[in-house]
Amino acid sequence: MKKLEEEIAKLDPEAARSTKVKLVAVKPVANMDFKHFIDLQGKVDAENISFITPRGMAGQVKAMYVKQGDRVRKGQLLLKLDDAIMRQQVLAAQQQLEGIKTQLGFAKNIYQRQKNLWDKGIGTEVQLITAKTNMESLENQLTAAREQVKVAQEQLNTSNVYSDVDGIADIVNVKVGETFTGANQIKIVNTSNLKVVTNVPENYIGRIKTGSQVEITITDVDKKLNSAVSLISQSVDPTTRGFVVESKIPTDPLLKPNQSAVIRIMDYYVPNAIVIPVNVVQSDESGKYVYVMEAAGKDRFVAKKKSITIGEAYGEWVEVKTGLNPGEQLITEAYQNLYEGQLISIL
Repeated sequence: MKKLEEEIAKLDPEAARSTKVKLVAVKPVANMDFKHFIDLQGKVDAENISFITPRGMAGQVKAMYVKQGDRVRKGQLLLKLDDAIMRQQVLAAQQQLEGIKTQLGFAKNIYQRQKNLWDKGIGTEVQLITAKTNMESLENQLTAAREQVKVAQEQLNTSNVYSDVDGIADIVNVKVGETFTGANQIKIVNTSNLKVVTNVPENYIGRIKTGSQVEITITDVDKKLNSAVSLISQSVDPTTRGFVVESKIPTDPLLKPNQSAVIRIMDYYVPNAIVIPVNVVQSDESGKYVYVMEAAGKDRFVAKKKSITIGEAYGEWVEVKTGLNPGEQLITEAYQNLYEGQLISIL
């Protein structure tokens, strides 16, 4: 630009001495949609990630029915724990049940005989009541013994460890003969329902809502996705001073849990706003201002200082709330060191 001014001065030295014309670039002010985003780092996660644990106590592994990388179904048997003691408990409970059944049969026979004698006027009432009480006691014992058999059988079933979700066996870190406690030994991952998770600073807590637009970039696989906020946690983490936000994303074989993601959450939107480059905005003691080009006669243009009120800024753009109108010629280059009324010419 300076070179062009020097060339003008060479062509017309008298004019250059009398009037200093500054070369500028202009751009018409126009309406456009303005969006402000919160830029965050997050990760891909799965809705269904299950760490398998025994339903009962930890135990020694007797048989394995899954290996790392296998696809498993919900309810599928994954491994079997040592069940020798539990089988003995079931057998003991069943034997006790059979013994009570035998005693109850004998007690019922005694009671019926005693009742027949009583109906014929033989024997005492005490004998009848005693026989009846003994029978009823054994009936109660029989009910309890049946429940005990059920409990013993249920305890035996806890030696079978099943998958509680459909998915892929991502981690299988246990072998036959080792003790299975469920502490990160078998991990089942279901990637049919994926999401991205991020931690948002608490100062944005009033700016994000369920349904807010989200732009997601998975840099590792160069993939861009559009989504919306599906969940906002109801508490602030005391350590990070942030809250969790989740957005659902479609299933993709390239996406894996814990992949890094760049997340942009739209927290401000104004349709048909006046938006200008943020770098043309200048400041003085009166506030923010820009320069526009105005006509000052035939083929003469001057710089006009206009005070403005700005709103949100994002990236290279800033929203102008007041002070500019569509169609005005905004000076976008060589605006530095301009002054009110200075003669200007377009590059």
